[in-house]
Amino acid sequence: MDQPRRLVLASTSPYRSALLARLGLRFETAAPDCDETPLPAETPAATALRLALLKAQSLAGRFPDALIVGGDQVASSGDERLGKPGTHERAAWQLRRLSARSADFQTAVALLDAASRQVQSRVVSCRVVFRSLDEQRIESYLRREQPYDCAASAKAEGLGIALIARIETDDPTSLVGLPLIALTEMLERAGLPVL
Repeated sequence: MDQPRRLVLASTSPYRSALLARLGLRFETAAPDCDETPLPAETPAATALRLALLKAQSLAGRFPDALIVGGDQVASSGDERLGKPGTHERAAWQLRRLSARSADFQTAVALLDAASRQVQSRVVSCRVVFRSLDEQRIESYLRREQPYDCAASAKAEGLGIALIARIETDDPTSLVGLPLIALTEMLERAGLPVL
């Protein structure tokens, strides 16, 4: 079947790309060009939404006829934001902090119709409740999975599921980084139905 619209994912994330590929649509990826620094006093949900929109908008000039998907995720526990750890030591520290606690993931998706400049967006919340984690479990997990590029250091789509007691969300794909339930609704409204 011929696809009526060009689709672009404004992301270099392999996780978002793999999620979008699940929908069976042809798409391109391109690196967005925007400052991802949170603004003072900005809530995690507001940061995620602003950045998802900025990422999509940053590619409008390069892809003037496309539907452009932007996404962003901000994780936090209490008042503390949990970014990508980058190192083993930082990941171990994050998991120690999350032991027997919860983390909230605010995942935003934005769909920009570059031709009409119409934008649809949504933030999907996900709460992850972690099991009690001892040093041996944390070290074993980190050696095996090496989740240094994942916010809060736990890949629920992989072995990180063994660290988790419960996940509360309306869309399980939001935890991985792109809420597909919301996105499929947006795509349909924009004239690119998945089915």
